[in-house]
Parts: sequence; structure tokens; C-alpha cells
Amino acid sequence: MEAQQHLLQVLEQRLRSQDLARKIVEKIHKLAPLAAKRVGQTPIKIMDFCGTHEYTITHYGIRSLMPPEVEIVAGPGCPVCITPAYYVDVAIKLSLEGIRVYTYGDAYKLPGSGRRGHDIRSLEEARAAGGDVVVVYSVLDAVRMARRDRKPSLFLAVGFETTAPATASPVVAGMVPENLKILNVHRLTPPIMRYTFATHRDNPIRGVIAPGHVSTIVGAKAWKFVVEEYGIPTVVAGFEPIDVLLAVLEILRQHIEGRPRLVNEYSRAVKWEGNKRAQKLIDECCEVVDAAWRGIGFVPKSGLAFRDKYRHVDAFHEYGIKELTPEEWKYDLPPGCRCAEVTLGIAKPTDCPLFMKVCTPGTPYGPCMVSSEGACAVWARFGGGGLAEEIARSLGIA
Repeated sequence: MEAQQHLLQVLEQRLRSQDLARKIVEKIHKLAPLAAKRVGQTPIKIMDFCGTHEYTITHYGIRSLMPPEVEIVAGPGCPVCITPAYYVDVAIKLSLEGIRVYTYGDAYKLPGSGRRGHDIRSLEEARAAGGDVVVVYSVLDAVRMARRDRKPSLFLAVGFETTAPATASPVVAGMVPENLKILNVHRLTPPIMRYTFATHRDNPIRGVIAPGHVSTIVGAKAWKFVVEEYGIPTVVAGFEPIDVLLAVLEILRQHIEGRPRLVNEYSRAVKWEGNKRAQKLIDECCEVVDAAWRGIGFVPKSGLAFRDKYRHVDAFHEYGIKELTPEEWKYDLPPGCRCAEVTLGIAKPTDCPLFMKVCTPGTPYGPCMVSSEGACAVWARFGGGGLAEEIARSLGIA
């Protein structure tokens, strides 16, 4: 145990080593012009596909350490941000009708569409108006409370592949009590990655920092298609500043070599095949379906729905909730909000005229300002710098 603790301390020191960071940044500055010349695009656009990566990049000011030949943009890394307003509206309505709604804390303030004939836009506001809403840390909390209180209940299950196994596990194990139903709004990341590439045709994405948390479940292999079909260098990275810097360096190196490939930098947590047990749980519980993404519309094969054998836990079936269809889906961002463009990396949070004016962390107007993984929320907390200026000075490049 002591040896393991020592190794963890050494690892943390290396991943936050100022001297090592300086050397990597110097190498990035040296290789970037060569890579840009080889690619024929300046700046080289690298997209991070994880909200926690965006946190690391912004909090530690990594963008300010980049040469002019490198641009890091945020991608669809926040599952709460892309949850359609329709499902929030449904949960609000049921909570006001006496159904207890369990939800994660980062979905508590998520605004709905405001099209239900009342001013209540979130589950937080629904609770203030007398709705039955309870914030939980996990679906197991909801299972335990529902079994104890015996009230008709609903769990709003949002998230990517990272949280899908947590939803699937009690369902497959038969642990969900009869009075608890699950509104399954899980989404899958590889399909939205394909969709995102299509939106950047005029100014292509030239590198991908693949999501670390999701990759612990789906495995590094899930991103093979990025290299094989699009020829884009891809690095599965951890969440320390050194991890991200190494990912950028590796992407530049691949461009110079002219040989794009998939590299698992986060091998201390991510296996090539991923978590097979978690994958099996998801497959046992759910089938893949076309699904809506907030402000974006329907993306093929990007959602999960309960299989027929688990209809008894399906809130859609129990409460007669009509599932969204491409024909019935409506643009579900509030007027003036540019969250869809921010989600797809087409716009920065500061490009939105509402950012830190109408829309703030205390009074979120758009979905990207709600969750701690939302790009707007991250930028609002740390701005364009966070620790950027301090780190740049310490590295001697400010």
C-alpha cells in the first residue's frame, strides 16, 4: 500500500512538473510551424471532446501557451448541455403533478424550453414552485430512496457512455423498485464526433484529444475510425496539464511525419478494449437509436433506449411520454443563445452576445452555462486565462 501511494505521488509530481511542462511547450513551439507547413493550414485546429479536458485547458491557461500555429477548440464534451429541452419539460411537468423526480445536481438548473404555458424553466424552479424534486449523486441513491418512500418516482438519466453503465446496472440486476421509472436520455459520443467533423468542412479539425472518462468505458479502440476514415491524429489523454500538452505535441509530431494514428496517452486508466463488463451491461439493457441533441437536432445512432424486456422501468412507457422524432423536434435553445455552435466548436463562449450578461453561472440562460463541464461555465469561471498569465510568466513566455 505504501509503495502504491509513493508511485501515485511520483506520478502526480511528474504530471504537474513545471520543468517538464516548459520543455513540452518549447517543443510544441518548435514543431508547430513545421506541422502547419506540412498540413497547409494555420492554425492547426485541435478539438478536445471532454468537458474535463476543457476545464484543464482553460483553468491552467494552456491556450495561452500555444504558438499561433495551434488552436484548441472545445467540442461536445458536456452531456447535460446537449440534453434536449423536451425531456426537462417532461420532468418539470411530472414533478408538478406529484411524481417525485430524481436528478443529478448538474441537471437541476438545466433550462427547459419554457413552452409549457408557465414561467418555470428548470427543475430547480419547479421545486421552488412546489414540485417534488430531489437531487441525488447516483441512480442507486434514487433506487434506495424510492424503495424507502414508496412514492411514484422518476429518475432523469442523462450522460454519455461514462454514466450509462451506472443506469444499466440496477436495471439488469432487477434492483429498480416498481414505483421508480427511468427517463433514459443517455447519448453516445462517437456519432456526435462524426457529426462535428461534418460541421468543420471549411476549416477542418486536424487533431482530436479524445475523451478520457468515456474512453475508460468504450476503450481507446472506439476512436480508430477517426484515423482510419478521416486521417486525423488522435490522442486519448488524461486530465492533468502535462497530459494535454503531450497530446498536442503528439498530434503535431504525427502531422510532421505524415502518419496519423491513434495513441493512448491515458494508458494508466484506459485500456484498448475498455471496460467490457460495462459495455456488456449497456448492450444487455439498451439498444442504439437515432436521438436528438439540444440545438443540433437528430444524430443517427447516437442514443440509447431500453430494450423491450425492460419496459417495466421505462418512463416513456409508464407515463405515456411521447418520444421525440425528427419531424416533431423543434429548435430548443432560447433566443440569442449560441450554445449549439459552442458545443460543436464553431463558436467560442465569448462569441455569444449573452455570455456573462444575460447568461451567468448564477443565472444560466443557455445549457452550456449550467454544468461544470459546459464550455460557457468553464470560461465564465476562468475566463481566457484562469492561471494562464501566472503559468506563462513562470515558463518565461509571457
